[in-house]
Amino acid sequence: MTEPAHELFKIDGVAGIVALGWNVRLNEHMLATSQDISQLISTRRVGRVGRIDRGWSTILLSTTDSERVRNIGADVAVGDWVLISEDFERVEHVLPRGSALTRRASSDAMRAESHTVASNVDTVLVVQAASGEVNLRRIERELVLAFDSGAQPVVVFNKRDEIDPSAVADLLAQVQPVLAGVPVHVVSARTGEGLDDLRAYTYIYGAETPATIALLGASGVGKSTLVNALSGHDGQVTGEVREGDQRGRHTTTAAELVRLANGGWLVDTPGLRAVSLWMSSNGIERAFADVFAVAEQCKFRDCKHEDEPGCAVQDAIKAGTLQAARLANMKALVAEELELEEQQAVHERGYDRKGARKIIKK
Repeated sequence: MTEPAHELFKIDGVAGIVALGWNVRLNEHMLATSQDISQLISTRRVGRVGRIDRGWSTILLSTTDSERVRNIGADVAVGDWVLISEDFERVEHVLPRGSALTRRASSDAMRAESHTVASNVDTVLVVQAASGEVNLRRIERELVLAFDSGAQPVVVFNKRDEIDPSAVADLLAQVQPVLAGVPVHVVSARTGEGLDDLRAYTYIYGAETPATIALLGASGVGKSTLVNALSGHDGQVTGEVREGDQRGRHTTTAAELVRLANGGWLVDTPGLRAVSLWMSSNGIERAFADVFAVAEQCKFRDCKHEDEPGCAVQDAIKAGTLQAARLANMKALVAEELELEEQQAVHERGYDRKGARKIIKK
């Protein structure tokens, strides 16, 4: 009879990777593929990607030990669980991801490629600055990414100490129409106000292993200061924000897995000025659930929500229960996804079945 997956936490040496976030799902995968986790641990060949730098991965073997190997032929992201080759030269295998925060890579405008910013994340904190102008459209876009990742989205407004206490209620009212049912917190990384609410996401009650959160937001929202406050040490360099547009410098230059003071983990991502979607599974539907619910009441099933008779969406906009800008942003995101799908189809048609580039005769 197969031993229950949770019993494997009792094997020798497993405590080191459990502290990194190793969980029942991963144990079950190792059982299903007949891999000896105890041997992999004893030979230092299993770990979690803590940082990626120019083709090299820093693999955490425990909270105090690591190996640095190459990413030759491996699609690796910070947060991945990997197996190291026997010669300790490269990442040999990436274990199945429980979640993946993925966007369109910004390096190649002509060809659509994905970039996984973080993996195996339990909660994605969508961060904005309470002291700046609230960018509802960016929150909507980042919520789509977070929902598509498979993690739980949470909206966070940092820099609470820079606004009047009476402005908090107005801030929450302003963001309420785009929250899609996700929690929202207004905190201050500098004073510590509200941070206990965020720490709760890094160690889920009843979980056998510490949870992982990821921060997503533009430069200047105070992510690095937030990371320092949650981790309990000044590991991240912080930068100033320009007065004119509230934009900050990219003080985080590469994604990194950071251990937090309570034992949880955080993936600090670089500030992203442009957040491009990748293939959306149901992120748009979940982030705009209110629009989809109203659209079901339209007279015509193929209603474009423009000037068709009996359009419930346009009626909601006229009644003030739905923002026209929210509908417009949803349409823009759907169009972006369709364009991406077409680019992918064109790219795939350019290759034959063997994966070689087709030669187009003129």
